[in-house]
Amino acid sequence: MIWTAPPITRDKMPVTGDERTLLEGWLEFHRQTLLAKCAGLTFAQLTERAAPPSGLTLLGLVRHMAEVERSWFRHRFAGEDVESLYCADPDNPDGDFDDVDTADPEADFATLQREVELARAAAAGRSLDETFYHTHRQVEMTLRWVYLHMIEEYARHNGHADLLRERLDGVTGI
Repeated sequence: MIWTAPPITRDKMPVTGDERTLLEGWLEFHRQTLLAKCAGLTFAQLTERAAPPSGLTLLGLVRHMAEVERSWFRHRFAGEDVESLYCADPDNPDGDFDDVDTADPEADFATLQREVELARAAAAGRSLDETFYHTHRQVEMTLRWVYLHMIEEYARHNGHADLLRERLDGVTGI
């Protein structure tokens, strides 16, 4: 049996609520959108570089977003001592995008789901105004900023996923 990306039920985006409800709701909507773009696709489709000259793939996007979830919520905001998932090798800083040909998509989808769960836990009960110091940018940042950045990050990559999916099998409007 050939593994395919599982179907996903995407929640409706929130249109009312307090700031936290809206930030969390929109982030969840975008998380689910990326998975919906991949639903029903095989390993070959998930790893196809469907929009040359770009080497971008849907599986690369899934792996990248697992890396980004881990980095922003757990490493930077919560201060957890966690290494990169796919980009730990300094000679391969884009391993999340580049090393998909030998990847295990089922494991990578599970990794993204696990990192999302851990990101939710890292932010749970914490104030949107809580800050952390970003050593590379040398600036204090808030959890609110992380939510906004993650929504932007998913939205940008979901646009990429739209194009890749359409090139793969013509499906649009997911």
